[in-house]
Amino acid sequence: MSTINFQTEGQVAFLTINSPPANALSTAILADIDASLTKIEEANDIKAIVLQGEGKFFSAGADIKEFTSLQESSDYAALSKKGQVLFDRIEHFHIPVIAAIHGASLGGGLELAMACHMRIVGKNSKLGMPEINLGIIPGFAGTQRLPQYVGIPKAYEMILTGSLISGEEAHFYGLANRVCADDEVHAEAAKIAKTIAQKSKLSIEKVMELIPYAKNTQFQEGADAEATAFGNIFGTEDASEGIAAFLEKRTPNFRDK
Repeated sequence: MSTINFQTEGQVAFLTINSPPANALSTAILADIDASLTKIEEANDIKAIVLQGEGKFFSAGADIKEFTSLQESSDYAALSKKGQVLFDRIEHFHIPVIAAIHGASLGGGLELAMACHMRIVGKNSKLGMPEINLGIIPGFAGTQRLPQYVGIPKAYEMILTGSLISGEEAHFYGLANRVCADDEVHAEAAKIAKTIAQKSKLSIEKVMELIPYAKNTQFQEGADAEATAFGNIFGTEDASEGIAAFLEKRTPNFRDK
């Protein structure tokens, strides 16, 4: 059973993450998103995509319980790289992807949203990268994408403190294109997608091809370094303690080792 509900309205595709209660990003969800993109490519008539979450959240993060089943540093690095490859595919997709964010977009969920080309957020939604609270670090290129949107100083603050920002703050810092009432997020994203779908597919695809040239050429080098560091961090005692504390709903006791 797919974790992604796939629907189309005209030339707009709607991909809805459906993995209650938190839409935590598991390898199954990542695989289903990838398969949905392939389906869209093969259809060859879609001009815009809306990515959204079912229930209370867009995505409250990566599937930490699934992470605990891995053993070696190389396994974690490979998982990080696998997510990065998919998110890179989204970012360089020839069709614009609009993230409709309500409730929460945290950790891997925010990394997924940042890989999309536009983000529409509810004013009371919460966005952030709280991985450091678990004794780990972002692994899906979050350390590389976040500074591009909010600036380097704010990225340091968000990642190092693990603090969350509201949808209104996300818009203020440039992380979101538009902010609206929480119950209007999906309609607003659909409105933008349908506006784009009225344009020439040839023009859309050329724009999608050209804008990525503006990206810093060191991005991939930084993402590769992040995947390696992600694997190394998961092998530490603090990572084990942080994840255990998260699962047990208690405060972690970090020993800096």
